[in-house]
This record gives sequence, C-alpha cells and structure tokens, in this order.
Amino acid sequence: MPLDFCHPQAPHKKLRMPEWFVSSLMLDRALDAIVRRVKKLDRGHDIPYLAGYSQDGKTIYIDRHMPKMMKFRGREVDTDRFLILHEEVEKTLIDQLDLHYLHAHQIATRAEEAAVRAAGIRWRDYDRFMQKFVKRIGDEHLTRVPANLDLKPYRDEHDFDLLKRMQAAIERGKTPPGIDAARIKRALDRHAPELKHRLKEMVRKR
Repeated sequence: MPLDFCHPQAPHKKLRMPEWFVSSLMLDRALDAIVRRVKKLDRGHDIPYLAGYSQDGKTIYIDRHMPKMMKFRGREVDTDRFLILHEEVEKTLIDQLDLHYLHAHQIATRAEEAAVRAAGIRWRDYDRFMQKFVKRIGDEHLTRVPANLDLKPYRDEHDFDLLKRMQAAIERGKTPPGIDAARIKRALDRHAPELKHRLKEMVRKR
C-alpha cells in the first residue's frame, strides 16, 4: 500500500519554521498516523461514491476503478490517503459518537479538504478529479459490491433525497390532506444547515 509517509521513523522535534508550514506538516503527520492504523485496504470492488467501509470498520474500500494517483502541477499525488482519512473519520464519528451520517460526512469532508490543502493541492482540482470516477446508487457499473459494505451512508443519502423532496413540496404549498405542513417544516428546519450545504454541493458538481 503506497502510504507516502512523511516521517515513518523520525522523532517529533520542535521545528523553527513559519507557523503555516508547521501546521501543514503536522496535519500531514496526523494523516500518516491514521493511514498506518488501517487494518485492511481493499481496492477490488465497486464502491458507490468512491470509497466506503465495512460494517465492523476493519476494512476501508476504495473503488477498483479509482486511480491511485492524480497529477497536479507536474507531480503525482497519492489520493488513497485522503480517501482513507475521510472514511476513517466518518466511520469513527458514526460508531463512537453516534452522529448522523450527514453530520459525520460534513466533518470528514472538512478534514479531507484540510489535508488536501496541506499537501499543496487546490481543493477544486482534487474534487474535480474525484468526481470523474464517482459511481452512484443504481449505477449499472456497480457489479462487484462487497457483502459487508456498511450501507448506513447510502440509506442516509436516500433520507436526504426524501427531505429535499419534502421541502420542495412544502415550499410549493402542496402537502397531502391531513398532513400538518407547519410541523413538517419545523422538523425540516432542524436539518436546514446540512440540507442547504448538500444542495449547494449538488449544484456545484453538476
């Protein structure tokens, strides 16, 4: 597994460098530590949305068609480590803190973005590269999915789509007879921050 550790053996020492450089270096070291703790990395399956994890969290899955490297300004960048970071953070937040997938996903995405930027890569270039290989639920190319893939994120994605349709119906003033639109709206408002963010993400990625 190409882990591209920045310091597999070197001890931590106080560095006399600009703070921004030290912060980026320390984030890269933290990323190394997380990647080293992965028990198993599997790249032999079709995985919706590029990467995922097993139900027990012991295996990180990366889609078999996802390239291991991307070219950025004349250098090759190992992208596996960023995907691993995202999945490990997300799975830990869901299992250990009982966070909803949408909340865990937002935090994991911020961690992934910070690690990408710390590596000197523009997020929009990284994200554009990733989107070229995304497979979605129902994709005809999903022919080899692992039996122990944790499906909670995909169930929650479906829940998000339902919330989006409910919000649209309320805004149009079209709700089924007997349904308290105000009560539904209050419930949707509790999910407004992540809902708005995901809608903006979807528009940006079209």
